[in-house]
Amino acid sequence: MLDALEVFTTVVVGLMVGVEFSVAFVMNPIFNGLPGDGGQLGRAHGGRMLGAVMPFWYIGSLVLSAVWAVAGWHHPGAGLVVIAAALLILSVIMSILLLVPINNLSKTWTPENRPDDWKEQTNRWDRFHYIRVAVIVAAFALLATALA
Repeated sequence: MLDALEVFTTVVVGLMVGVEFSVAFVMNPIFNGLPGDGGQLGRAHGGRMLGAVMPFWYIGSLVLSAVWAVAGWHHPGAGLVVIAAALLILSVIMSILLLVPINNLSKTWTPENRPDDWKEQTNRWDRFHYIRVAVIVAAFALLATALA
């Protein structure tokens, strides 16, 4: 049973990392390259879509990692899982304090109602997101190492 939990947790976290990596290094650069208001509209739509799913994914990944840490406490790699869970906690805190407030605003923006500093706010979100991606990549790497 622990083996299944370890694999399932690693896959769930890995998929989350893949989505967030794609947002940072594929989707947002594509949106930034679109002419006119297409990029801002694409980001707003993405913010609505992923903003509805990612809270469950982040919390679910954290819960799965915590259960793995407790269930596998006396197994090799438990320390790595605890550190990974701590990094996932950090990612949730970062999301709540830094990224979600910007996303909650930007997902409602249209070319008619966006603020004058919308690009600066978008760039700030991107910078925070790069850091968050690094944090969850590290958590995933630790989980994968603990699994191996």
